[in-house]
Amino acid sequence: MALKRMDNIGIVVEDLEETIDFFRELGLELEGRATIDGESAGRVTGLGDQHVEIAMMRTPDGHSRLELSRFLAAPVVADHRTAPVNALGYLRVMLAVDDVDDTVERLRKRGAQLVGEVVQYKDAYRLCYIRGPEGLLIGLAQEL
Repeated sequence: MALKRMDNIGIVVEDLEETIDFFRELGLELEGRATIDGESAGRVTGLGDQHVEIAMMRTPDGHSRLELSRFLAAPVVADHRTAPVNALGYLRVMLAVDDVDDTVERLRKRGAQLVGEVVQYKDAYRLCYIRGPEGLLIGLAQEL
């Protein structure tokens, strides 16, 4: 059977409200919230009896989603938020925007910090990385 689609990307956070507000400012829509708990959910993740608050954020085109999770139980065991861009593992989410400069300025008001600088790649893109809430690394791409 062939792959049908990528359903979502999951990000674990401490402050769910701040992260939801940040991604709303970026242009994602809150699709829904839920609390997931119990042993059956823990069998999927391997965490046993877990208790997780989630928020599903959807891109404006409706094709992509971010699942933001805040674990109430089982406790968080590792923190990759300050890992540099060349660290092993999942790196970042790259999002297409209409205007990189405007987006960076709006997100700075919510605490985002530019990593490096905005650069132009050939005649194709303007690109940058920002650190969002909780140090999350987010790529922004403006197609030229």
